[in-house]
Amino acid sequence: MAIPTVFIVSVAVFALVRLIPGDPASLMLGDAGDAAALEALRERLGLNKSIFNQYVIWAGNIFQGDFGRSIANQQPILPMLVDRFAVSAEIVLAAVLLSAIVAVPAGMLAAWRQNSMTDLALVTGATLLLSIPAFWMGLLLLLVFGLQLNWLPIVGYVTFGEDPVKALLYLILPVTTLFLHEIGVILRMMRASTLEVLNQEYITHARAKGLAESTIVFRHAFRNAFGPTWTLLGLILGNLLGGIAIVETVFTIPGLGRMLVDAIFARDYPVIQACLLFIALVYVAVNLVVDLLYPLFDPRVAAQ
Repeated sequence: MAIPTVFIVSVAVFALVRLIPGDPASLMLGDAGDAAALEALRERLGLNKSIFNQYVIWAGNIFQGDFGRSIANQQPILPMLVDRFAVSAEIVLAAVLLSAIVAVPAGMLAAWRQNSMTDLALVTGATLLLSIPAFWMGLLLLLVFGLQLNWLPIVGYVTFGEDPVKALLYLILPVTTLFLHEIGVILRMMRASTLEVLNQEYITHARAKGLAESTIVFRHAFRNAFGPTWTLLGLILGNLLGGIAIVETVFTIPGLGRMLVDAIFARDYPVIQACLLFIALVYVAVNLVVDLLYPLFDPRVAAQ
């Protein structure tokens, strides 16, 4: 299903960009372009061809790895996409990994201690974190740890190749922002899945055999309970890789989301089109990998 999904997405992206008002050729030439120059540029870009032929040419170029050139700076788009995606991936992967490490055990603990003060505290905290918008969380962290305490740099980005220590310091606040925002949804999903599994008959049988409660939860219940959460992690990862434009804007990080926002303001149609398609491809690829790895975490799928 990944192949037809990519095809449908490519058609949708191509059609949506074509619906944006304005002429790319006029935008590229500006006020200095005359009618002859505009016509020549439209001929070179293929804008004078039918929509179907334009899509075929564009899709063929994409298949060969040619995403076109930016109107704003005339640079090839693919290297720009790869560089910006690498920046976003650093933040998203770290945030999702930390969220899973913290939220999965916490969700199982909340299910294990259902209706206790521990369960109430964990669920309340998760709900509170989930209800705070990511950009507002980022602004609060900037205000407290950047401006008032002056512990961390406020905005900017440094690559690990330039200075690993500074790069780590600049990533702490954006990673923490996403980390805190995603903990809530992962914890609640893991709690719900664990509660469902703990009510199964094989768990009752394990308790009747006299197994320790911790052994039952972490050895027998974990794999069956983690399956839905694993799917959710794939969805979160795909969403964040293409949807952290707000966080990147708050912290002035040159990631993929920020690139898309800048292209929209500049009306850089080729970059907008390439970013949307690239984000969709990443989303499909991430969820394809999640589905392929699902049998490793859910023994019921492996048995089939």
